[in-house]
Amino acid sequence: MSSTDSAADDARWMARALELARRGLYTTHPNPRVGCVLVRAGAVVGEGWHERAGEPHAEVHALQAAGEQARGATAYVSLEPCSHQGRTGPCARALAEAGVARVVAAMRDPNPMVAGRGLTMLEQAGVEVECDLMAQEAAAINPGFVKRMAHGLPFVRLKLAMSLDGRTAMASGESQWITGPAARGVVQCLRSRSSAIVSGVDAVSLDGSRLTVRHQALIDAGLSPEAAREATRTQPLRVVIDSALRLSPRAPILAGPGRTLVATLVDGPERQAPLIAAGAEPVVLPARDGRVELAALMRHLGEHEACNEVLLESGPRLAGAMFEAGLVDELKLFMAPTLLGHEARGLLNLPGLERMAQQRGMIIDDIRAVGEDWCITARPRPATSAPE
Repeated sequence: MSSTDSAADDARWMARALELARRGLYTTHPNPRVGCVLVRAGAVVGEGWHERAGEPHAEVHALQAAGEQARGATAYVSLEPCSHQGRTGPCARALAEAGVARVVAAMRDPNPMVAGRGLTMLEQAGVEVECDLMAQEAAAINPGFVKRMAHGLPFVRLKLAMSLDGRTAMASGESQWITGPAARGVVQCLRSRSSAIVSGVDAVSLDGSRLTVRHQALIDAGLSPEAAREATRTQPLRVVIDSALRLSPRAPILAGPGRTLVATLVDGPERQAPLIAAGAEPVVLPARDGRVELAALMRHLGEHEACNEVLLESGPRLAGAMFEAGLVDELKLFMAPTLLGHEARGLLNLPGLERMAQQRGMIIDDIRAVGEDWCITARPRPATSAPE
């Protein structure tokens, strides 16, 4: 076989490993999504993906499927096999003990507990090792895990819905519904893949939001009933930013399944007691300009709650503050074919922009139709970046 044919086969099997990794999109928190394919003599002998935290990793599933056929096989893994003992054993050792001859990893594990050690363990066991095949594609499956391992912060995705004239709600605050059912189904998928959903107390109180993931909505969005059931086995952490602790203990968000964290500046059991009795978990954080410091909240979510991806669903003031603080990694903007008029509320509060030189540049990565609406995926342009 020529080197060109070999490279093409490697790319084909790695693409399959990445496809398998995506099956864990909604269920692996706080672990990364990982896929593995075992190939021997040009044929797949075993494959698997990490399905849920605490359960076997992708490599173990693939080895179990392959049995004795794993000996002499090549393992294609979307992330470097782990080398440490956690809730499951080290996958690098399992691959070596199974007699796998070669391991191709898409990327090194950014987790400092691994960080190349898995590849070294394999090499020391006599396994041929290659890395960095389709690394960019692999990292895109786990943007939150990669960022949290590197910086202790989650990947923040800001979801906004607007009319054609850039408005998000009527002057009264009424906003349900700007977009149609298909777009709302996509938002349910964004919620499900997130470790936490963050909103402000005003938005939560005005809309009566529960910020939950709904089983039927995921099915309507295209997931199979089985996948939807797995995705809703646990709910994302709900986070309400409430500096002055104004959230009502009767707020619908506290009646939903799962945990609700209330980020506040108010300390003391007397003020917190009613919310705690209603099931909330107040967390007192540092202040900045009289409000909860947003960077401190993101650090808390990354370091104490192990949040990989955070979905921000909020009004224009909080959305603008997060954007100005440099905490937004990606914008999901749903645009509906409707007009709300000049008196309706705008998209983001970004005070101080008076000249064109102060505009905030964005890089658009994707635009696609979602039912009758459009979804724009964009990211902030680096300050030093020239227009593309």
